[in-house]
Amino acid sequence: MPMNRSLLALVPLVGSLLLAGCGPSAGGDCDGGGFVCQERVLALECRGGKWRELPCRGPLGCRETSEAVRCDTSNNVAGDACASSAEGTGLCRADGQAVLECRQGVLTETATCSACTVENSQVTCQP
Repeated sequence: MPMNRSLLALVPLVGSLLLAGCGPSAGGDCDGGGFVCQERVLALECRGGKWRELPCRGPLGCRETSEAVRCDTSNNVAGDACASSAEGTGLCRADGQAVLECRQGVLTETATCSACTVENSQVTCQP
């Protein structure tokens, strides 16, 4: 009897491991461009022929709609990867005390502020 229980316990584990291998994964090959949600807080971007991880640390995480993949980067930090579509754009650090800008695929702190705000995609950093 214990042998059967062990076998039954392994079936869900093996099934979940097999499913984990399906679909795109970081470092895997891809064609063209595009995005998918890998997890609730992680997107993948097809960039340069490989899937690349993009953190979605904001409260809305990563979500797919019929129109697009949305990645909430509002709590992302310097050093996090950023999407090619965000290249050259900025956001406020979560504490509102600095500007982070997407440069060569990585969020880089470009200025410190007493207050950072974003309105209509325009980042304002008060000295």
